[in-house]
Amino acid sequence: MKKTGFLIVLMAATAWAQHTSDMPTLEGGPEGTAATSNSFPAERVQTPTYSDLYCAGFISKQALPDANFVAGGLQTPTTTKFVRGDMIYMHGTGYTAGGEYEVIRALRDLNEYDVFPGQKKLLKETGQPYEEVARIKVIDTRQHTAIAQIEYACDGVNPGDTAIPFVEKQSITFHAPVRFDLFLPAAPGKVYGRIVMGKDFDSELGTGHKVYLNVGANQGVKIGDYFRAVRSYETDLKNPVDSLSFRAAIAEDTQKKSPSVDPNLFEPHSNGPVIHVRDLPRRAVGEIVILGVTNTTATGMIVYAMEDVHAGDNVELDTLN
Repeated sequence: MKKTGFLIVLMAATAWAQHTSDMPTLEGGPEGTAATSNSFPAERVQTPTYSDLYCAGFISKQALPDANFVAGGLQTPTTTKFVRGDMIYMHGTGYTAGGEYEVIRALRDLNEYDVFPGQKKLLKETGQPYEEVARIKVIDTRQHTAIAQIEYACDGVNPGDTAIPFVEKQSITFHAPVRFDLFLPAAPGKVYGRIVMGKDFDSELGTGHKVYLNVGANQGVKIGDYFRAVRSYETDLKNPVDSLSFRAAIAEDTQKKSPSVDPNLFEPHSNGPVIHVRDLPRRAVGEIVILGVTNTTATGMIVYAMEDVHAGDNVELDTLN
């Protein structure tokens, strides 16, 4: 019985060690040596796949034409979602045999709350979000309907989904490994923006997830550019959940003078040292490569994350010097 218990403890310790070894850490020198800019972790960039490029989705300031759309499929009405290899019927005009189209879907968020303060307003100003659903090829045409086959599917194709001409995506050039500076200060002249939402309306995102930014070609953003996601502690202060920790007592019982956080914002816990949240350095949380751009928006993929990247995080063009 004792041996069994020992084995369980040993296995648990091994699993924990493997998990922690996979997390980004500050590499360093001898034990007890403080981390410096030379010991920041090196980015391990994840290469986008075909699916990453063609299923990322986008936000468009201008609503796209929806006169051409999916009217049904071979098994209509018993089947309402069609997948790779299925034949579907297309309503609209301009179809030609052999023509390739992208199936997209205009999205609406069913959530009734802001992920970050002002998100709904910011997203409305940014544009209409679209999902990239599939790539299809027209195999025949009839008087009122075109017949197409789904060649690649990111999601189930639904009746009502819109078809637009298919365009090949630009390939991405990756940078060499660089040190990820956690505390890189803001610099004048850079392009700055914000993550307005995540793919599938996710709010907490990690490596491989897609995000949509409110800057685009009009601001000089190009496919293959890298943006750094950054967050200040004042942002945490505005979060309804994270801000609760700022309200809690942070002192040890034996401290003669207990510190408190911003007495102008909260009731001070003591007359000890005051920690001003606005004076704490901002921190970098992730690296984003741009997969697609419109004039006013950009679609990015998180290729490196030190912690969760949040919808609402600020982003800045990374020079990777």
